[in-house]
Amino acid sequence: MLDIKYSLVIEATEDPEFFGFFSPDLEGFTGVGNSVEDCLYKAKWGMNEHVELLREHDLPVPSPNPAPTVLVRNAEPALAAT
Repeated sequence: MLDIKYSLVIEATEDPEFFGFFSPDLEGFTGVGNSVEDCLYKAKWGMNEHVELLREHDLPVPSPNPAPTVLVRNAEPALAAT
């Protein structure tokens, strides 16, 4: 069982050695890992740190998600600038 309080999206990148991640529940929370497992580990601790920073700066902290999900997907392709 994953011990996370907010949903997490992990995205594969064009570089096979990096994955990006973010939480749709926790605005401003993002990170990078070298594997899906690395992202899960970093997200677990990073979410706690992010919430503490929000509190330190008297910013709103969203309520934990009662049923957080983890989604692993390919990244959206970047749109070419025209």
